[in-house]
Amino acid sequence: MTETRAARLFSRLTPSTERNLADILRTERAGGILLLVGTVLALVLANTPLDEFYASVRDFEFGPESLHLHLSVATWAKDGLLAIFFFVVGLELKREIVAGELRRPATAVVPMVAAVGGMVVPAGIYLAINLTAEGGSTDGWAVPTATDIAFAIAVLAVVGKWLPNALRAFLLTLAVVDDLLAIIIIAAFFSEDLHFEWLAASAVCIAVFGYLARKGFTRWWILVPLAFAAWAFMHASGVHATIAGVALGMVVPAVARKGEHHSLAEHWEHLWRPVSAGVAVPIFALFAAGVPITMSALGDAAQDPVAQGVFFGLVLGKPLGILLATWLVATFTKANLDRGLSWWDVLSVGFLAGIGFTVSLLIGELAFSEDKSVTVKMAILVGSITAAIVGALLLAWRDGHYRKRYEQRSHEAPIPENRMADPEELERSVDTSSDGSDSDK
Repeated sequence: MTETRAARLFSRLTPSTERNLADILRTERAGGILLLVGTVLALVLANTPLDEFYASVRDFEFGPESLHLHLSVATWAKDGLLAIFFFVVGLELKREIVAGELRRPATAVVPMVAAVGGMVVPAGIYLAINLTAEGGSTDGWAVPTATDIAFAIAVLAVVGKWLPNALRAFLLTLAVVDDLLAIIIIAAFFSEDLHFEWLAASAVCIAVFGYLARKGFTRWWILVPLAFAAWAFMHASGVHATIAGVALGMVVPAVARKGEHHSLAEHWEHLWRPVSAGVAVPIFALFAAGVPITMSALGDAAQDPVAQGVFFGLVLGKPLGILLATWLVATFTKANLDRGLSWWDVLSVGFLAGIGFTVSLLIGELAFSEDKSVTVKMAILVGSITAAIVGALLLAWRDGHYRKRYEQRSHEAPIPENRMADPEELERSVDTSSDGSDSDK
């Protein structure tokens, strides 16, 4: 009689997700560093005698007025360059849905539920603070719900060398689902004065773009103008223009054609990710994160219920929401964490998800006027830095734990010198009679 094995959380990955994970880990670390450089440069420019020059560049307007595209440099970065970021997100989503973790309900349910929990709890904390405090505002409820995948993966890559790949994939998939939910929030709650004729024109461009991509017609001189037209029409429609980037990515085929080794979505993700992580997002940060920081401004922000809601939503709401949601999945499905994993691992990843930088800044600008958005940006910066530090410290501790286990197992189950060790493989070498308990649980 065959024994039925208990379900395990964070255990197996699809081949597509393995490749996607490797791609992310190779590029997002550098992207996270560039994003940090852009943020630091913005803060330096905004808090030195160069602040007037910085403001003049940020507010300089250019573009065709007849097409409603006479925009400031900051708006071009927010609406234009971030469309490239969301295009890559769309490609990533398509790959995960078609050939990755989101294709299988059994594996997709955990990061999906965790992502929902990681958005509902921060929003709840924000609303609880702002509905009960004098001077509160419910407009920013969505600000602490986002996760910055570039920063989160960059921190994980620096401090998480020995962590199991399944845990890394959990953070990646959770962040992808988080991006999808953030996109839905932006489209549903931050679209004003809808013009359906322009929205229909954008949809036609996106449909033609997808049709040509499926037919293998990938000439840049037709696809790039089509993509730009889709973006411009979406901008004119009243829906935030970055939604066009997501839609364009989602219509790209994610299954390899006959005789090809990689799908078009995978190929374009390789092509455009460096542009997104190395150019689009850092430039956006350069013009979005430049807020003047003084002791009085920090003091005012600390007493502002909007800033409090954003800070506590990111630092407490994200990890608690993700941990609670994952625990509920484990409880009601009777699934266990994979052998050797601890709930401390889930909590550590939850803190990394509290790094809500890029999309949080975008939502903050959409939700508030310029004066209030300065306070919101300050709360996002402080909250994201706090979550990153706590998450990094916890992950460094867990990383040391897994390294010690690896060193112990390597003596018991040595591997050839010319072969790289895999901590997960060493975990599987443990006696099958082990119940997988962890002293840290």
